[in-house]
Formats: sequence, C-alpha cells, structure tokens
Amino acid sequence: MTHHFIHSPDLPKPVGPYSPGIEFERLIIVSGQGATDPATGKLAGAGAAAQTEQCLKNLQTILRAGGSDLQYVLRCGVFLLDMNEFGEMNAVYERVFGEHRPARTTIQAAGLPGEGLRVEIDCIAYRA
Repeated sequence: MTHHFIHSPDLPKPVGPYSPGIEFERLIIVSGQGATDPATGKLAGAGAAAQTEQCLKNLQTILRAGGSDLQYVLRCGVFLLDMNEFGEMNAVYERVFGEHRPARTTIQAAGLPGEGLRVEIDCIAYRA
C-alpha cells in the first residue's frame, strides 16, 4: 500500500510545503483550499459567497485530478473568518453540492493564510 500525491497545473500554487491532495487506495484527502483563482492568481472576490464558490472549484479540480469528483465527497471542513458569513457560504455550498450531503464541520477561524481570505475548505472523498 502506497500513497500518491495529487497535483494539477490548473490549481493555485500551495502557500506552504504540502500537497494539494493525497490518494491512498480509493481515499482522497484534499488540503484546505482558499479562494485563489488559478487563472489570475488573485482572490476570486471579497465576499464569502464568491470565495466559497472558488474554494469548491479548487477542491473539484484536485478531486478530478485524482479520478474523483464532488459527488464522492464524504466530509468537508469549512473555515470561516467570520461566522456571520455562514449563510452566504452555506447557500453556495448547498447549490454546488445539490442533493449530495457530505458530513461537515464549520468553524470560525481566528485567521486564514492570505490577505483578504475569508473561507477555506478541505475534504475527504473517494474514487468510485
């Protein structure tokens, strides 16, 4: 049994010494993704809704690079800079995941790694 690192040229460069995702057998663990748009290298927007959308796009890019997708997500961790933005985040999250309802934990973080970053999301999924 070995693990494999998942990378994609369609992702923003990690801000630290970690892999965007790791695959172990059929399990895929995705590192926390911020709202950096890989096309511009800048935040996708200033608000929680736009940032949540981009975080989920970045998660999906990693999952697809590992042979999976959002419908195979088992659990998400959501980190908000301000819990008052929960409704904005949750509306986008619900629209993107549709009827699929992964387990989830949402917390307010004291800070996130990046100027203006308001949302970060990680996940655990599997390859079908």
